[in-house]
Amino acid sequence: MLNETIRALRQAARLTQVDLAKAMGVSKQCVSNWENDNIQPSVEMLVRLAQYFRVSTDFLLGLEKGETIDAAELSAEEIAHVRLLVADLAAKGR
Repeated sequence: MLNETIRALRQAARLTQVDLAKAMGVSKQCVSNWENDNIQPSVEMLVRLAQYFRVSTDFLLGLEKGETIDAAELSAEEIAHVRLLVADLAAKGR
């Protein structure tokens, strides 16, 4: 589960394993091992990943459900509009 979440977040951000490795200060092989479920990131690295991707550690661990979208091509104003739309839709679903 964690391995799939890391991969999905990385791909949604349009990062290569090398890009993520550089951002986290680890080797590409380390990222590959996380994504292939060969090793688990340390607690410290889990926190760094959560901060980097702006998600909670619970989300990374599969304890919190949520969905990610790639907003890299949107302006700050467009992202604000998307956030409002999501909030409105969530309120209607309650």
